[in-house]
Amino acid sequence: MASISERTFIAIKPDGVQRGLVGEIIKRFEQKGFKLVAMKFMHASEDLLKEHYIELKDRPFYAGLIKYMHSGPVVAMVWEGLNVVKTGRVMLGETNPTDSKPGTIRGDFCVQVGRNIIHGSDSVESAETEINLWFTPEELVEYTSCAHQWI
Repeated sequence: MASISERTFIAIKPDGVQRGLVGEIIKRFEQKGFKLVAMKFMHASEDLLKEHYIELKDRPFYAGLIKYMHSGPVVAMVWEGLNVVKTGRVMLGETNPTDSKPGTIRGDFCVQVGRNIIHGSDSVESAETEINLWFTPEELVEYTSCAHQWI
């Protein structure tokens, strides 16, 4: 069965890390059938965060967003699979958790938009940009999962 695979950037934000949700979030992506190809546990620099959120720089919440994202460690990841960008966004739920359905990450674990625990790329193009911002090519692991033929 031939399929075209793509990659997405997913980051567990400081509130997700502090609340001990890292394992649950990874579990959901693994159970869906996506392949983890890179992961970092890190304290992101302000410069990295400013570049990551550059398209929001003129929004009134930008400074608070940078401060929040810099307030603690994050888990940056690259996931690979068929339609992983679109499916990943569905799995995350709406940006505003009150609009998120039960069963989504934000629907199950979030209460307010300012603490929505997770970021996911919104397009294949933004995923590529974000992956290249957070990871070097050498940090992306190429391998074939033994479960690939079953997914």
